[in-house]
Amino acid sequence: MKIIIGAGNTAMDGWISTQESELNLLNTADFERMFSDEKPTAFLAEHVWEHMTFEEGCRAARNCFDYLADGGYLRVAVPDKNFRNEWYQNMVQIGGNGDPAHPAFTHKIVYDYHTFAQVFIQAGFDVELLEWCDEEGNFHYKDWHEKDGRIGRSLRFDTRNTEKGLGMVSIILDARKPALPTPDSKSACSADCMLNHPFLNQ
Repeated sequence: MKIIIGAGNTAMDGWISTQESELNLLNTADFERMFSDEKPTAFLAEHVWEHMTFEEGCRAARNCFDYLADGGYLRVAVPDKNFRNEWYQNMVQIGGNGDPAHPAFTHKIVYDYHTFAQVFIQAGFDVELLEWCDEEGNFHYKDWHEKDGRIGRSLRFDTRNTEKGLGMVSIILDARKPALPTPDSKSACSADCMLNHPFLNQ
């Protein structure tokens, strides 16, 4: 079973699309109701985590870890703080462009790659970055397969990216749950998660 989180109008063969009203990442009762009999082998979430605070993102990551099958993965994407594009940054900033009708109005954080990876590492996942910009704004890419979860706002699939330059990028990573988790695999991911992550300690 493969689950799209916060799918909106997104639908893909072999994946089950869900909305926040039925699968709220912060509500363990939703996970229990949907996955008590069978745990998913994959979650996919494109531009969802930026609508939560860092602490909420840690809780959401832990819920996904707890209800994901051993060896399963979460593919997730968010806007990139390090992408050097003024229009883009004005759109993805906290509160978006100020228009309540725009989806970015509910943005609560803008991640860089290091901070975003920490959300999932501290929940117990092994993390592999797939697309991201570094501190100098340089874009990095590792080959990934569409069949494992398509991210629309990505190098290959967003039409705003052309030979002339990049117009829309995301931090994209795979967070994989170990096949045989150890007793230490889970993280409390609450106050400690907030205090130890590098973004808040800069």
